[in-house]
Amino acid sequence: MIHPDTELRFVHREIGFGVVATRLIPKGTITWVQDDLDQVFPPSRVKSLGAVYEATLRKYTFVNSRGEYILCWDLARYVNHSCNPSCLSGGYNFEVAVRDIHPGEELTDDYATLNLEGSFACYCGARQCRGTVREEDIYACSDQWDAIVGEAFPLIGTTPQPLWPLVAEKDAVQAALSGQNGIASCKLNLRGYQQNVPSL
Repeated sequence: MIHPDTELRFVHREIGFGVVATRLIPKGTITWVQDDLDQVFPPSRVKSLGAVYEATLRKYTFVNSRGEYILCWDLARYVNHSCNPSCLSGGYNFEVAVRDIHPGEELTDDYATLNLEGSFACYCGARQCRGTVREEDIYACSDQWDAIVGEAFPLIGTTPQPLWPLVAEKDAVQAALSGQNGIASCKLNLRGYQQNVPSL
């Protein structure tokens, strides 16, 4: 579920529509949570639906660490990529604002965190735009993304969180906020990562 202070707007021809803030969303705010209304498709189901549905699902879904395609039921499926994203995820089933998101500004994430298959030309316009976003970018960028999330994460406990009731990993988040555990790395969202790495 996407943060309630958002709406869908046309961005421009190359990108199409995007999700923008209607009010200030402060750094540290949980901006999206995977919830029970999101549809989960195993790869075999995606292929069995045929070419038209498969193309639509590949456009509007992301792939989780188990290789399942997740179709968000609400505006979250319109969140665009940016090489300088306003939202990122640690190793949890939610994203957090990594800077203040002002009214009219897009909520964006980095699609390389979402188990891309292949690559695509990027039109995000960020100063640090990579030009082409590739599936292997997660290996080069994950430590940087973890550091960015690490700066925003402690603010979770000090910022209003309308999506908190939907967070499945409350205990792990509370443990990280209290310093009992570290913040989970975005690498945990990488398809097959947990199966291939015996310990973190």
